[in-house]
Amino acid sequence: MSRLLILSLVVVAIFAGFSLYHKAKAQPAQATETNEANTGKILIAYYSWSGNTKQVAEAIQKEIGGDLFEIQTVKPYSEDYHTVTEQAKKEINDGYLPELKAKVENLEQYNTVFIGSPNWWGTIAPAVSAFIAENNLSSKRVVPFITHGGGGEQNTCSNMEKQCKGCLVQGKCWVGYSSRTFGISGWLEDIGLKK
Repeated sequence: MSRLLILSLVVVAIFAGFSLYHKAKAQPAQATETNEANTGKILIAYYSWSGNTKQVAEAIQKEIGGDLFEIQTVKPYSEDYHTVTEQAKKEINDGYLPELKAKVENLEQYNTVFIGSPNWWGTIAPAVSAFIAENNLSSKRVVPFITHGGGGEQNTCSNMEKQCKGCLVQGKCWVGYSSRTFGISGWLEDIGLKK
């Protein structure tokens, strides 16, 4: 073989190797896109009286993307803490579901739905119960997240699962004190929604 032919083969081999290297390097990004495609679109729906649950919803969106939807009642709750706790207690005991201001458009486009609620009297807020009752979430992956002012989880996650009939409720719900978002990134990794 001539030196020119050998040199040409070496150059071709180097370019082929360089091309394969960059193709392999690009592969993880393609795998991530495929993962996102399998997860489908994400909706992060939440009710927030004081702003704590809203901050957690925004932290989740920052980590994994998705669309935010604030659950709002037609008749807003009082801004006075004592008044709202008494009203919430009565509504929960009576099984009352407040009328909601808006609906999620094209809910069918979402495969994964995060639902956030404050802990009110050991369960989810009536506005969140109304949201679950008004929307067909069957066959969707539902991921609960809860904020509290010291009461912890109590029956919030289990009651959300009971109310969400036909849903694929994520077993490990996130529970956080006030507006603290510590641990969200690790939790999202644990449940397979963040790489």
